[in-house]
Amino acid sequence: MSESVFWRVDKIRYEGPESDNPLSFRYYDKDRRVLGKRLEDHLRVAVCYWHSFNWTGFDVFGAGTFDRPWFRVSNQLEAAEMKLKAAFEFFEKLGAPFFTFHDRDIAPEGATLKESNANLDRIIDKVEVEMQRTGVRLLWGTANLFSHPRYMGGAATNPDPEIFAYAAGQVRKMLDVTHRLNGENYVLWGGREGYETLLNTDMKREADQLGRFLSLVADYKHKIGFKGTLLIEPKPKEPTKHQYDYDTASVYAFLQRYRLEREYAVNIEANHAILSGHSFQHEVAYAIQNGIFGSIDMNRGDYLLGWDTDQFPNDVQEIALVMYTILKGGGFTTGGMNFDAKLRRQSIDPEDLFHAHIGGMDTLARGLLAAEKMITDGRLDAIVQERYAGWKGELGERILSGKASLADLSDLVLEKGIEPKARSGRQEFIENLLARYV
Repeated sequence: MSESVFWRVDKIRYEGPESDNPLSFRYYDKDRRVLGKRLEDHLRVAVCYWHSFNWTGFDVFGAGTFDRPWFRVSNQLEAAEMKLKAAFEFFEKLGAPFFTFHDRDIAPEGATLKESNANLDRIIDKVEVEMQRTGVRLLWGTANLFSHPRYMGGAATNPDPEIFAYAAGQVRKMLDVTHRLNGENYVLWGGREGYETLLNTDMKREADQLGRFLSLVADYKHKIGFKGTLLIEPKPKEPTKHQYDYDTASVYAFLQRYRLEREYAVNIEANHAILSGHSFQHEVAYAIQNGIFGSIDMNRGDYLLGWDTDQFPNDVQEIALVMYTILKGGGFTTGGMNFDAKLRRQSIDPEDLFHAHIGGMDTLARGLLAAEKMITDGRLDAIVQERYAGWKGELGERILSGKASLADLSDLVLEKGIEPKARSGRQEFIENLLARYV
């Protein structure tokens, strides 16, 4: 290839809200200080390898629409090297501090696991060079345990123990690779850890298998000295009818059952939250309150469609609420905002990939700046504190401390003739206040 894929695009720079340049940031000013920290360090944006460089634009009704040079190369390893060069050119020009990938995104699968590992090693040698050259870091790595036909019945939950063993070998290799690249997290997405019908499924057996698999992964993490966070990504359905990691609450209950709640956190995807019947903010808040918040896969769905459309985010108010929740919870540690999002099938120009990420990063920045206003203003927090103020009084403390029995509370109401007065939740007032911050 004589010229780069993105040769028509210069490095993307911040030009401010008044800029008319579509290839510039209007809000993502990476060095802007927000609550004492750089904006870039709050958001920790990552570009995902699979949607951005592997997806051809195909859907279930039609062939791929994207014309990328590496799609036309028959030698898969040569294509992987060409794709890698283009990916790091994109990361560098966009100014994204992180990237993420599955093992099979970055190197082709071989005829055996040994051959696949050799392919991966060859490409990872070049990844290390590019990471050192550009300063781009690895937010997380993961193994693809769902695309190959061997995993049609699951990986860890498969009825065949040989497939369980194969999956273990694949994860071991990717944990080693993630550790080698100083990745900050490792993600397990149970893409097919679920069932299509209970007629041929033993749920308890499959849950025990999955619990054992996660225990083995945690043990190996400690054995090799990997200091990153192990993450599980909740998803309710698709491709299976029902997946065992349905939502954050299901994952937390599973971790508690197998005594793994101190080993794993969650990687929450925005659209998975919606598919599970929750809001994005709910999933983040639940994870934070239960001490398992890790990282975010940042995308959105289409509310007219009941599947995972993986679109780039554009709802500033939704992001503001999520960022407000994250900031109040202490912010990210090893996690970040990974754009698990893809172009629309008709967006066929290489420049469209920049437009998508620029819009997504500006949306995250606007949400963060709105959340900063919400926190510094303090009125939203004051409203919540005032609503529950009674629990800080004598009666509330007696109830929560266990000093008052059911009979004690009943006698108190009967003896004092207590008739509580209803108070407004003021939801509409609060929603109007939120709109002012955004």
